[in-house]
Amino acid sequence: MTQQQVNRQQPRWLVAVLATVIAVALLVAGGAVAVLTGVGAPTVPAEGSVDAGFARDMSTHHRQAVTMAGLIRDRSDDSEIQLLAYDIESTQNNQIGMMQGWLQVWGLPVNTSAEQMAWMSGHRGMGMPGGVMPGMATPDELDELRGLSGDELDVRFLQLMIRHHQGAVPMADYALAHADTDVVRRLAQKIIESQSAEVLTMEQMLRERGGSVLPPP
Repeated sequence: MTQQQVNRQQPRWLVAVLATVIAVALLVAGGAVAVLTGVGAPTVPAEGSVDAGFARDMSTHHRQAVTMAGLIRDRSDDSEIQLLAYDIESTQNNQIGMMQGWLQVWGLPVNTSAEQMAWMSGHRGMGMPGGVMPGMATPDELDELRGLSGDELDVRFLQLMIRHHQGAVPMADYALAHADTDVVRRLAQKIIESQSAEVLTMEQMLRERGGSVLPPP
């Protein structure tokens, strides 16, 4: 029996439980990092600021990536895909914890009824009333993903995650240019660099599996 066969026989429920425990720990750790990186300075972002809007909307954006990554991690038989999904899940869970920690330290609610993307009012209409968060998979696309298996599952995951990452970059670009706090600008720069690099990696993985990239968001 090969090592790959042994790995595939490991109980999926155990992997899922461990991933959940790690996800919770990363959220907590991310919040702690937010407190320890200077976000409690006397001057903090106000409600309606780019900083607050970015923290809320990027958290929402990240949560969908975590959902898709958790689904593929539990169901794919491709070890390369599983590793990619785990990395996305753990990284973005940690960043969600950081952003929610900032909001709490700033004395702002984590969730509001404010219009999504209103903080990007100057960026190609993304902040207009009814603005749609770029790159997000639709409910129908998520349902389709849940119903797939094997190679079709892997290809569709890569297609949706590439588009999802591409949608996050202009959000981070705008925050980098317009946010008032160093912590927001630093995270925005990190998201631009890491997700742009992951897009190139995923495009190569998609080509190797016979898939094609979806139109950009």
